[in-house]
Amino acid sequence: MVLAVTALASAVVVATWREEPAGGPTIEEKIAALRAERASLQARADGEIRLSLLPAFRAASLLTDALAVRSARDGDRAFDRLPEFRRRGFVEADALNGILKDALERPGKGARQAALEAAERVVSRLEGLAGDDAPLVLSYTPLFVPPRRSADELTIAPDTQPAAPKEDALPLAPPSPRPSPSPSPSPAPRAVSAMPRYAPAFAAAADDDPPVQIEIVGGYLAAGGGPPPVLAVGAWRGEATVAPGRLRFAVPRAAFGADARRTAFVVGTLSLRRVPRVVTFQLLFTVLPDRPGSFAFDQRVLTTTFESNTLVSPEILARAPAGETRTVRRCFDPPEGWRFDKERQRVVIVERLGWQDDISDATLNAGSVEFAPAEEPGQICIAVIARPVVRGARTATIGRFEATLVRDRPIETVIKSGIRALDWREPARMPFAVGMVEWKLYVRLFDEIDREFDGRAGVDLPASIVSFLRVSRQDGGHMLVLQADPSIEP
Repeated sequence: MVLAVTALASAVVVATWREEPAGGPTIEEKIAALRAERASLQARADGEIRLSLLPAFRAASLLTDALAVRSARDGDRAFDRLPEFRRRGFVEADALNGILKDALERPGKGARQAALEAAERVVSRLEGLAGDDAPLVLSYTPLFVPPRRSADELTIAPDTQPAAPKEDALPLAPPSPRPSPSPSPSPAPRAVSAMPRYAPAFAAAADDDPPVQIEIVGGYLAAGGGPPPVLAVGAWRGEATVAPGRLRFAVPRAAFGADARRTAFVVGTLSLRRVPRVVTFQLLFTVLPDRPGSFAFDQRVLTTTFESNTLVSPEILARAPAGETRTVRRCFDPPEGWRFDKERQRVVIVERLGWQDDISDATLNAGSVEFAPAEEPGQICIAVIARPVVRGARTATIGRFEATLVRDRPIETVIKSGIRALDWREPARMPFAVGMVEWKLYVRLFDEIDREFDGRAGVDLPASIVSFLRVSRQDGGHMLVLQADPSIEP
């Protein structure tokens, strides 16, 4: 009887100790779900996201891998049964995936900032995991893989249209058609292939791309006496150069591949051999394309031209009685918006008249037409004078002036550069036009990211207005210079 009671009590204890089966996922399934969601987000990322949110994607990957390493022994355990302190990292990884999803679906400055702040919290979580003896990757460089120095994909498609005959060439008469017993099938369209742009040997680029230097910082990355860690990028595999707390790899640039116009995510796999298993970490890089993009530069130019016209004043009469001299003075203002050209004006004596004993004699009038001092700035004043030669003569003088009117007429034009290509090596130079008062710069980076910037004459340009693009002025400020630069990171 005592043995039966003891056996029953033992069965109750065992049943109480064992975990009840849970309906939720296991730890391995939770980790797989986190990785699958992040891979989906990476596949949906556009060019803007691949640049601005790369640190957030990296942090999510490193945290997920760190959790997987620390859950390898009990991966089949129900996730809901984990203690609170172990579930905290999973909650943060899940939250970061959610924030990244929100940034993809509702892009904006606020969403990007929230993702980067969450990534900083995840980095703090990673540092908190460094206290155990499990492998841990805290960070790695570089963020961006530089573009290739020589791009073999630079091609130009041939013109498939026949060349038009020159206008001065003699046309050739077509041959006479020959009767055919049956219609022949139309020839198949000729396949058109792209021709290399730099086909001549003297124009081919000869530069070799230097290897990409990757440095990984973390803890317990190399086991003492064991095989060195291995990094795989594409088809390339290489062993690490081990330093305290660091791993270094020199990866050929060709292993990352490249796109001619767009950025791309590339994942490298770091493998650490730990008995009895291999521990892996996924390292995410953004690869810069061969061609940085294009731009257009428009300028609004305001110049001034002179417009002229001739003004003939009304005729002015000065009449004097016998033996007296009379002067008539008149002042004239230019029409609104015009001004008198001081170098091109003259007085005109229309007629001089004289009488004595009712006999007309023009020689009896010694009168004149003269310019007089102006009463107001910009005026023209003339004096018409009737002056007798002899005491008993009556006189009359008719005069006027002629002057050239001038005014400044503004002419507004727009100078467009057209679409110009950016190059990683050669800067693009755009001179500022004389009289430029306003400009607008359109930048299309990596065939996906569009930016517009505007400014006015005399306002300094920022040194960098967009990632990977340096802007400066040369030639005394009269030349705009755009230089694509891989070192200008977001």
